Amino acid sequence: MAPSGGDIPDHLEAVRRRIALAAGRAGRPAAAITLVAVSKTFGADLVREAAGAGQRHFGENRVQEGLDKIDALSESGLIWHLIGHLQSNKARKAAAAFAWIQSIDRMDLLRKLDAAAVEYGTTPSILIQVDLAQEATKHGAGTDAVRDLVSAALDARAVRLRGLMIVPPFPDDPEDSRPWFRQLREIRDALVGGGAPADRLSELSMGMSHDFEVAIEEGATMVRVGTAIFGRRTPQAAEAPEETR
Repeated sequence: MAPSGGDIPDHLEAVRRRIALAAGRAGRPAAAITLVAVSKTFGADLVREAAGAGQRHFGENRVQEGLDKIDALSESGLIWHLIGHLQSNKARKAAAAFAWIQSIDRMDLLRKLDAAAVEYGTTPSILIQVDLAQEATKHGAGTDAVRDLVSAALDARAVRLRGLMIVPPFPDDPEDSRPWFRQLREIRDALVGGGAPADRLSELSMGMSHDFEVAIEEGATMVRVGTAIFGRRTPQAAEAPEETR
């Protein structure tokens, strides 16, 4: 159930306090972590309420749903992230509208997205989504493919590689996510150690409502938080396949 009017600013403030505390435990400034409010399935009115409370980054899973909100809130100066699986046939639309695309997981998608960005004159920031757990219902590049994707992204004409992203198995205990977050950080560090420019792999998008504090402790620079801000989604929305969420 979505929060009633007035709840969202309070929820945002609570999440920001938790981010600051987690960052403090890790010896990092809270300003080093970007909060992406995951607004998928929630209407533009609730996004507007969050924006009124100072939130600027919003994440959407479906291209069309995101486009509708971007259009409805075009005057708000918001920064939109596509965080869900991106089908190749929607790469052109995504390249035209989203500032961040966090789910690049295969070479053909990267090439189509880059070509579309050249066509539209846009320069979306991208993250390589890494799949460490090999879950059948999740997407992401396997560890063997990450280096080639990073190399290709560094040579892209328009899109700009900014880092890595992960969606680990949903944990019974937030601590269960820690090994996955740590592995992603280690993969990034190994890539940089192997010669990849550090400034092109500076972002680690990891952690959601249930485990973002652990993610911050392990080096997250972006956390994707929906339920803790907007409330629970309807069962139909929560159970939709990832390709359409």
